[in-house]
Amino acid sequence: MRAVVIGAGIVGLTSGLALRRAGIEVVIYEHAPEIRAAGAGLGLWANALAVFDELGIGAEVRAIGKPSEMYFHDPAGRLLETPEFGVEDHRYLLVHRAKLNDLLADAVGRENIRLSTGFDAYDEHADHVTVRLTDGSTANADVLVGADGAYSAVRERLVPGAVAQEHPGHHVWRAVIPTTGLTVPEDRLILGTDGCRGGYVRTHDGNVYWLLNQFNSPEPSGTRKQQALERVVHLQEGGGNALLTELIAATPEEQILHNQIMLVPPLPHWVSARVVLAGDSAHAMSPHITAGATLGIEDAALLGRLLSPAGDVPAALAAYEADRIPRYAHVARLSAAVEHAPTPQEFALHYAAFSHWMITSRSQRPEKDRVRA
Repeated sequence: MRAVVIGAGIVGLTSGLALRRAGIEVVIYEHAPEIRAAGAGLGLWANALAVFDELGIGAEVRAIGKPSEMYFHDPAGRLLETPEFGVEDHRYLLVHRAKLNDLLADAVGRENIRLSTGFDAYDEHADHVTVRLTDGSTANADVLVGADGAYSAVRERLVPGAVAQEHPGHHVWRAVIPTTGLTVPEDRLILGTDGCRGGYVRTHDGNVYWLLNQFNSPEPSGTRKQQALERVVHLQEGGGNALLTELIAATPEEQILHNQIMLVPPLPHWVSARVVLAGDSAHAMSPHITAGATLGIEDAALLGRLLSPAGDVPAALAAYEADRIPRYAHVARLSAAVEHAPTPQEFALHYAAFSHWMITSRSQRPEKDRVRA
């Protein structure tokens, strides 16, 4: 069996690795000229780490990450406790996106990745799919995996008109910088006023990752640094929590990333007989639950479990969709509860409830759910 994967981001590369471990020949196509990652820090929860363990690279992933915990404080610096949930519901691994992408590319085998080659279209046939590429070439495969992100070209072909939409007023600013000249004694995540959340987390290599989000933000104006500094005051009370302000002020303007958050609305279907969506191409969501990559890694793992060299591709993809769509409907409900929590304490509680559900409701092991001929 042969698979074509579109997109060499985290989910595309993990999909390629999972399919190769299942005995399937894989080629990954990436329109960019190099393996690269948009963004900075990335949180991987226990369910994602279980996937990487299953794929044989768990130790390598942990070696490029820093064990961290997702606890929140209010603007006065008080810990928002969630005694209903255990410490395991707060633990995650902080990694740098680019380093994880490089690790995954090596694990897949860079000889199986075609750079500077984007997706153009596909034609489905009874026993295969023909993928047309931007360099004019074509590739025949048994299955096509669209892991090309929120602006997925594969999704546009599979579900015409299903385009990424703005999450109105939701913006994020972030950066990874050295801690030179600053003392960062602990990690701190803060739930503030005016829809603002943010904080800073130390990375495994001595840098610090800071971020700041705002719901219902006015239209940003000025430089990216000015925009972040204008909002950080909502995370401080009586001059407390000033370190985040110092980190933002110390960041060179060109290193600050700013994004309008985009969402993919619920799709009527994720698959056809031989085409399937995974990751953000199927379910790009708000980063306030810090789980988009982890959930996309789950998608990749499930594809690797369901597809096999001698298997029934349409049946495997149907089983994948039957598992994924209800799961993400529940993710959307839990995410909305976090977003619309009326107080910081309720935000923290709903967040812990989401992470608890996510890491305790994993898919079955491969031998139980692979679809065979």
